[in-house]
Amino acid sequence: MNATSDALADIDPPPPEVLVFTDAAAGKVGELIREEANPNLKLRVFVSGGGCSGFQYGFTFDEKIEEGDFCVEKRGVQLLIDPMSAQYLMGAEIDYKDDIQGAQFVIRNPNAKTTCGCGSSFSA
Repeated sequence: MNATSDALADIDPPPPEVLVFTDAAAGKVGELIREEANPNLKLRVFVSGGGCSGFQYGFTFDEKIEEGDFCVEKRGVQLLIDPMSAQYLMGAEIDYKDDIQGAQFVIRNPNAKTTCGCGSSFSA
């Protein structure tokens, strides 16, 4: 090995993304924020107890970033996740789809062992 390859071997790989926030989802959130006429809004995604599978996903707008929040930014839109929810959403993808079944935000979560038919609750 030469000095360059030794130096590269010491570099840690980048940390995995907390979650993937797709262009489609960021675009729709940006559209909703413009409709609210409040550029300080951010989308907060959270996990709470309940639903038919044990946990359920929730979405809300928030103006503040709380201590410990994870923040993912895409296309000028900020998505926030509190530390408790982040443990259930690590590696998940938040997308938006508009198809024959309707328009909705979709969470593809590799941590969910089972999900319900509606797709808004899961077990971990």
